[in-house]
Amino acid sequence: MRVAVRYYSRGGNVKKLAEAIAKALGVEALTTDSPLTEDVDILFLGSSVYAYGVDDHVKDFVSNINVKVGKVVNVSTAALVKSTYKQVGKLLAEKNIPQAKEEFYCRGSFGPMHKGRPNENDLAAAADFAKKIVG
Repeated sequence: MRVAVRYYSRGGNVKKLAEAIAKALGVEALTTDSPLTEDVDILFLGSSVYAYGVDDHVKDFVSNINVKVGKVVNVSTAALVKSTYKQVGKLLAEKNIPQAKEEFYCRGSFGPMHKGRPNENDLAAAADFAKKIVG
């Protein structure tokens, strides 16, 4: 099974999740500045909510996918809203790329809110989640 991990992270919260997932799956976590160059069965795409929206880096990454992707698994953090699942789903739908029903979401620290998140428990949960998705 071909698996890739891409993420965009301003404050480092999503980077931590992406790296935990990649380590658990034996692949490299790359930023959204690194386009997909080969077809993948599963793409773990990490993003966060900034001013109630997905960052333009993620939008650009998705719009520039030019390989076959079996499905995208959303991975996200946020301090206030629930996740980026719906917003990323809309971007993927425009490209006819399937989005998995499963997603990994946890709170991310932002200023005084959710200090220390994602924590070690969150990272372990992200790794376990990824292993279950890949089978």
